Amino acid sequence: MKAMIIKEIGPSDVFQRVEKVKPTAKPGHMVVEVKATSVNPIDTMLRSVELPWSTNLPEILHGDVAGIVHEVGEGVTSFNVGDEVYGMAGGINGVDGALAEFMLVDALLMAHKPRTLTMKQAAALPLVAITAYEALVDKMHVQSGDKVLIHGATGGVGHIAIQLAKILGASVTATYSPANQVLAKTLGADNLVDYKTTSVSDYVQAYTEGTGFDKVFDTVAGDNIEKSFQAAKFYGHVATILPIADPLQIALKSLSFHSVLMLIPLCHGINHASHGRILTEIATLVDAGKITPIIDESNFSIWQVAKAHDRFSSGKAVGKITLTV
Repeated sequence: MKAMIIKEIGPSDVFQRVEKVKPTAKPGHMVVEVKATSVNPIDTMLRSVELPWSTNLPEILHGDVAGIVHEVGEGVTSFNVGDEVYGMAGGINGVDGALAEFMLVDALLMAHKPRTLTMKQAAALPLVAITAYEALVDKMHVQSGDKVLIHGATGGVGHIAIQLAKILGASVTATYSPANQVLAKTLGADNLVDYKTTSVSDYVQAYTEGTGFDKVFDTVAGDNIEKSFQAAKFYGHVATILPIADPLQIALKSLSFHSVLMLIPLCHGINHASHGRILTEIATLVDAGKITPIIDESNFSIWQVAKAHDRFSSGKAVGKITLTV
């Protein structure tokens, strides 16, 4: 099979197109004929910088995949040859990813693809949808009537989180960049905040009567996390996808703090079935018309992955960058 591989960490031109032996199914696994993948920040980071997982970096990157089951291994009962599936199933921790014609995947990490989406659209969902679900449902238990603040409205995780929070019955306030105002207005948030012109105290007063938000999901993190702590009510919840430097405000407001890292099952070989479960629920919501991924206008094949990474790094993409076979 053809594949795009890396032999060393570096700029986008480290990708090489090569011939590799097509994988064969093993117990609990499937071989998927890759139809599409997408670019996530972790993909560009693994390619370009030393990370904790760099010592066991696979040759083939990219975890998000949508495709067709080509071969089923012993013990796999939920999928059959010919099924359309999607998942986040490799590209890290020594497991080859989706930048190839075929990919070996743990069946527990996969789900049947939403029927109403193309392969290209479905490939945009796994990492961001799992992250949003873990934050809002599994960690913060968002429910009807909650006042929820989501930072990064038009980001990969943020735009799914807004839609999911609304499904859960929350009143959603979301921050956005002025450059993405038009897109932000299409996502269904009850209130939108231009983070460059509106202070935290102003939108806390406007949308919570000064009390603070019940749940805050910070998909931006970094220095922005202080705004999340400021915006949360006493005894509230804050979730983020990146480490924090100073936990003092967590203690001073008696917050429940949640760190969300959906890569843990992939990196440590635990809880794989949670990914399949979440993606099955997400597919149901998508097919019911309640969640729609935003796809960047670019049109790359996996053989053009270097150009896709360059577009991601440029900051010009609007929505998820996807690549097809």
